[in-house]
Amino acid sequence: MIQIGNFFFKYRNNLFIFLYLALFIPSRKVFGPETFGDHYYLWPIIIGLVVTVTGQVIRGITIGLAYIVRGGKDKKVYAENLVTEGIFNHGRNPLYVGNILMLVGVGILSNSLLFVALFIPLFLFIYQAIVLAEENFLRNKFGRQFDEYCARVNRWVINVKGLSTTMGSMKFNFNRWILKEYNTQFVWLMGIGAILLFKYDDILFSDERLRNILAITVLVVLVLFYATVRYLKKSGKMVE
Repeated sequence: MIQIGNFFFKYRNNLFIFLYLALFIPSRKVFGPETFGDHYYLWPIIIGLVVTVTGQVIRGITIGLAYIVRGGKDKKVYAENLVTEGIFNHGRNPLYVGNILMLVGVGILSNSLLFVALFIPLFLFIYQAIVLAEENFLRNKFGRQFDEYCARVNRWVINVKGLSTTMGSMKFNFNRWILKEYNTQFVWLMGIGAILLFKYDDILFSDERLRNILAITVLVVLVLFYATVRYLKKSGKMVE
Protein backbone atom coordinates (compact mmCIF):
# COMPACT_ATOMS: atom_id res chain seq x y z
CA MET A 1 0.00 0.00 0.00
CA ILE A 2 2.87 2.37 0.75
CA GLN A 3 4.32 1.90 -2.75
CA ILE A 4 0.87 2.44 -4.25
CA GLY A 5 0.49 5.58 -2.14
CA ASN A 6 3.86 6.94 -3.26
CA PHE A 7 2.86 6.36 -6.88
CA PHE A 8 -0.48 8.15 -6.61
CA PHE A 9 1.05 10.95 -4.53
CA LYS A 10 2.89 12.08 -7.66
CA TYR A 11 -0.34 12.44 -9.61
CA ARG A 12 -2.85 13.35 -6.88
CA ASN A 13 -3.58 16.80 -8.37
CA ASN A 14 -4.32 15.34 -11.80
CA LEU A 15 -6.57 12.80 -10.10
CA PHE A 16 -9.15 15.48 -9.34
CA ILE A 17 -9.35 16.55 -12.99
CA PHE A 18 -9.96 12.95 -14.05
CA LEU A 19 -12.61 12.45 -11.37
CA TYR A 20 -14.40 15.69 -12.22
CA LEU A 21 -14.62 14.65 -15.86
CA ALA A 22 -15.99 11.27 -14.71
CA LEU A 23 -18.94 13.10 -13.16
CA PHE A 24 -20.37 13.61 -16.64
CA ILE A 25 -20.14 10.00 -17.85
CA PRO A 26 -23.71 8.85 -18.64
CA SER A 27 -25.07 6.73 -15.81
CA ARG A 28 -28.20 5.55 -14.05
CA LYS A 29 -29.44 7.87 -11.31
CA VAL A 30 -28.96 7.30 -7.59
CA PHE A 31 -32.16 9.25 -6.89
CA GLY A 32 -34.90 8.65 -9.45
CA PRO A 33 -38.59 9.57 -9.83
CA GLU A 34 -39.68 5.95 -9.47
CA THR A 35 -38.36 5.89 -5.89
CA PHE A 36 -38.34 9.51 -4.74
CA GLY A 37 -41.29 10.98 -6.63
CA ASP A 38 -41.62 13.94 -8.95
CA HIS A 39 -39.26 16.11 -6.91
CA TYR A 40 -36.53 13.45 -6.75
CA TYR A 41 -33.92 15.93 -7.97
CA LEU A 42 -34.11 17.90 -4.70
CA TRP A 43 -32.47 15.03 -2.82
CA PRO A 44 -29.15 14.96 -4.71
CA ILE A 45 -29.04 18.76 -4.92
CA ILE A 46 -29.61 19.37 -1.21
CA ILE A 47 -27.56 16.44 0.12
CA GLY A 48 -24.77 16.94 -2.41
CA LEU A 49 -24.40 20.66 -1.72
CA VAL A 50 -24.44 20.19 2.07
CA VAL A 51 -21.76 17.49 1.92
CA THR A 52 -19.48 19.24 -0.57
CA VAL A 53 -19.73 22.65 1.13
CA THR A 54 -18.93 20.98 4.47
CA GLY A 55 -15.76 19.62 2.88
CA GLN A 56 -14.70 23.06 1.67
CA VAL A 57 -15.44 24.58 5.09
CA ILE A 58 -13.21 21.97 6.75
CA ARG A 59 -10.42 22.71 4.28
CA GLY A 60 -10.85 26.45 4.73
CA ILE A 61 -10.74 26.38 8.53
CA THR A 62 -7.77 24.01 8.49
CA ILE A 63 -5.72 26.20 6.14
CA GLY A 64 -6.74 29.43 7.84
CA LEU A 65 -5.62 28.24 11.27
CA ALA A 66 -2.48 26.19 10.67
CA TYR A 67 -1.35 25.37 7.16
CA ILE A 68 0.58 22.16 6.64
CA VAL A 69 3.30 22.13 3.99
CA ARG A 70 3.07 18.60 2.70
CA GLY A 71 2.99 19.32 -1.00
CA GLY A 72 5.90 17.06 -1.69
CA LYS A 73 9.39 17.60 -3.01
CA ASP A 74 10.42 16.23 -6.39
CA LYS A 75 6.94 14.61 -6.49
CA LYS A 76 7.70 12.65 -3.32
CA VAL A 77 6.21 12.87 0.16
CA TYR A 78 8.02 15.54 2.15
CA ALA A 79 7.53 17.53 5.35
CA GLU A 80 9.87 19.84 7.23
CA ASN A 81 7.79 20.02 10.41
CA LEU A 82 5.20 17.90 12.16
CA VAL A 83 2.19 20.19 12.30
CA THR A 84 -0.15 19.38 15.21
CA GLU A 85 -1.80 22.77 15.77
CA GLY A 86 -5.23 23.96 14.72
CA ILE A 87 -7.51 21.35 13.18
CA PHE A 88 -4.54 18.95 13.04
CA ASN A 89 -4.94 18.74 16.81
CA HIS A 90 -8.35 17.14 16.19
CA GLY A 91 -7.66 14.98 13.13
CA ARG A 92 -4.48 13.89 11.37
CA ASN A 93 -5.76 14.49 7.84
CA PRO A 94 -8.42 17.23 7.87
CA LEU A 95 -7.45 18.46 4.40
CA TYR A 96 -7.96 15.01 2.97
CA VAL A 97 -11.23 14.65 4.88
CA GLY A 98 -12.29 17.92 3.27
CA ASN A 99 -11.26 16.64 -0.17
CA ILE A 100 -13.22 13.43 0.29
CA LEU A 101 -16.36 15.26 1.39
CA MET A 102 -16.05 17.71 -1.49
CA LEU A 103 -15.79 14.89 -4.02
CA VAL A 104 -18.47 12.72 -2.43
CA GLY A 105 -20.74 15.78 -2.37
CA VAL A 106 -20.35 16.57 -6.06
CA GLY A 107 -20.77 12.87 -6.79
CA ILE A 108 -24.13 12.90 -5.02
CA LEU A 109 -24.98 16.22 -6.69
CA SER A 110 -24.32 14.67 -10.10
CA ASN A 111 -26.79 11.90 -9.19
CA SER A 112 -24.53 9.39 -10.94
CA LEU A 113 -24.76 5.80 -9.75
CA LEU A 114 -21.60 4.96 -11.69
CA PHE A 115 -19.62 7.70 -9.94
CA VAL A 116 -20.93 6.90 -6.46
CA ALA A 117 -20.53 3.12 -6.83
CA LEU A 118 -17.21 3.00 -8.71
CA PHE A 119 -15.21 6.20 -8.66
CA ILE A 120 -15.76 7.23 -5.03
CA PRO A 121 -14.59 3.84 -3.65
CA LEU A 122 -11.59 4.03 -6.00
CA PHE A 123 -10.85 7.55 -4.72
CA LEU A 124 -11.08 6.39 -1.09
CA PHE A 125 -8.69 3.51 -1.77
CA ILE A 126 -6.17 5.85 -3.39
CA TYR A 127 -6.38 8.35 -0.52
CA GLN A 128 -5.92 5.60 2.06
CA ALA A 129 -2.78 4.50 0.21
CA ILE A 130 -1.46 8.08 0.01
CA VAL A 131 -2.03 8.60 3.74
CA LEU A 132 -0.21 5.37 4.59
CA ALA A 133 2.73 6.50 2.44
CA GLU A 134 2.78 9.89 4.18
CA GLU A 135 2.58 8.30 7.61
CA ASN A 136 5.46 5.99 6.75
CA PHE A 137 7.58 9.02 5.83
CA LEU A 138 6.56 10.97 8.94
CA ARG A 139 7.19 8.01 11.25
CA ASN A 140 10.65 7.50 9.81
CA LYS A 141 11.47 11.20 10.13
CA PHE A 142 9.84 12.15 13.45
CA GLY A 143 9.80 8.79 15.20
CA ARG A 144 8.37 8.81 18.70
CA GLN A 145 6.93 12.29 18.28
CA PHE A 146 4.77 11.10 15.41
CA ASP A 147 3.79 7.88 17.21
CA GLU A 148 2.59 9.89 20.20
CA TYR A 149 0.63 12.16 17.87
CA CYS A 150 -1.01 9.15 16.20
CA ALA A 151 -1.94 7.67 19.58
CA ARG A 152 -3.69 10.91 20.52
CA VAL A 153 -5.33 11.98 17.23
CA ASN A 154 -7.51 9.96 14.83
CA ARG A 155 -6.42 9.37 11.26
CA TRP A 156 -9.75 10.17 9.62
CA VAL A 157 -12.39 11.08 12.20
CA ILE A 158 -12.16 14.70 13.34
CA ASN A 159 -12.72 14.96 17.09
CA VAL A 160 -14.96 17.97 17.68
CA LYS A 161 -14.25 18.02 21.42
CA GLY A 162 -12.47 21.26 22.24
CA LEU A 163 -12.77 22.47 18.64
CA SER A 164 -14.36 25.77 19.63
CA THR A 165 -11.50 26.40 22.06
CA THR A 166 -8.94 25.70 19.35
CA MET A 167 -10.64 28.07 16.92
CA GLY A 168 -11.05 30.76 19.55
CA SER A 169 -7.40 30.61 20.58
CA MET A 170 -5.99 31.03 17.06
CA LYS A 171 -6.22 33.80 14.49
CA PHE A 172 -7.78 32.85 11.17
CA ASN A 173 -5.48 33.82 8.29
CA PHE A 174 -7.96 34.91 5.60
CA ASN A 175 -5.27 35.79 3.05
CA ARG A 176 -3.62 32.39 3.38
CA TRP A 177 -6.97 30.67 2.89
CA ILE A 178 -7.61 32.58 -0.34
CA LEU A 179 -4.07 32.26 -1.70
CA LYS A 180 -3.79 28.54 -0.97
CA GLU A 181 -7.33 27.62 -1.99
CA TYR A 182 -8.16 29.68 -5.07
CA ASN A 183 -7.16 26.90 -7.46
CA THR A 184 -9.24 24.34 -5.58
CA GLN A 185 -12.18 26.70 -5.24
CA PHE A 186 -12.11 27.55 -8.94
CA VAL A 187 -12.22 23.91 -10.06
CA TRP A 188 -14.76 22.99 -7.36
CA LEU A 189 -17.16 25.83 -8.17
CA MET A 190 -16.82 25.21 -11.90
CA GLY A 191 -17.77 21.59 -11.29
CA ILE A 192 -20.81 22.52 -9.20
CA GLY A 193 -21.91 25.11 -11.75
CA ALA A 194 -21.54 22.70 -14.66
CA ILE A 195 -23.50 19.98 -12.87
CA LEU A 196 -26.39 22.27 -11.96
CA LEU A 197 -26.51 23.97 -15.35
CA PHE A 198 -26.13 20.96 -17.61
CA LYS A 199 -27.25 17.88 -15.65
CA TYR A 200 -30.40 19.55 -14.36
CA ASP A 201 -31.05 21.81 -17.34
CA ASP A 202 -34.37 20.18 -18.23
CA ILE A 203 -35.60 20.56 -14.64
CA LEU A 204 -34.16 23.83 -13.35
CA PHE A 205 -33.80 25.69 -16.65
CA SER A 206 -36.65 25.20 -19.10
CA ASP A 207 -35.38 28.20 -21.06
CA GLU A 208 -32.18 27.15 -22.84
CA ARG A 209 -31.26 30.77 -23.55
CA LEU A 210 -31.44 31.62 -19.85
CA ARG A 211 -29.30 28.59 -19.02
CA ASN A 212 -26.64 29.63 -21.51
CA ILE A 213 -26.60 33.18 -20.14
CA LEU A 214 -26.17 31.84 -16.61
CA ALA A 215 -23.42 29.48 -17.74
CA ILE A 216 -21.48 32.33 -19.38
CA THR A 217 -22.01 34.56 -16.33
CA VAL A 218 -20.76 31.88 -13.92
CA LEU A 219 -17.73 31.22 -16.13
CA VAL A 220 -16.83 34.92 -16.39
CA VAL A 221 -17.22 35.50 -12.63
CA LEU A 222 -15.08 32.49 -11.71
CA VAL A 223 -12.39 33.31 -14.27
CA LEU A 224 -12.25 36.90 -12.98
CA PHE A 225 -11.97 35.61 -9.42
CA TYR A 226 -9.17 33.23 -10.39
CA ALA A 227 -7.29 35.83 -12.44
CA THR A 228 -7.61 38.49 -9.73
CA VAL A 229 -6.30 36.30 -6.94
CA ARG A 230 -3.49 34.98 -9.12
CA TYR A 231 -2.46 38.54 -10.03
CA LEU A 232 -2.53 39.65 -6.38
CA LYS A 233 -0.44 36.64 -5.41
CA LYS A 234 2.16 36.94 -8.18
CA SER A 235 2.48 40.72 -7.78
CA GLY A 236 2.94 40.45 -4.03
CA LYS A 237 -0.02 42.75 -3.37
CA MET A 238 -1.67 39.99 -1.33
CA VAL A 239 0.51 38.02 1.04
CA GLU A 240 -0.04 35.52 3.82
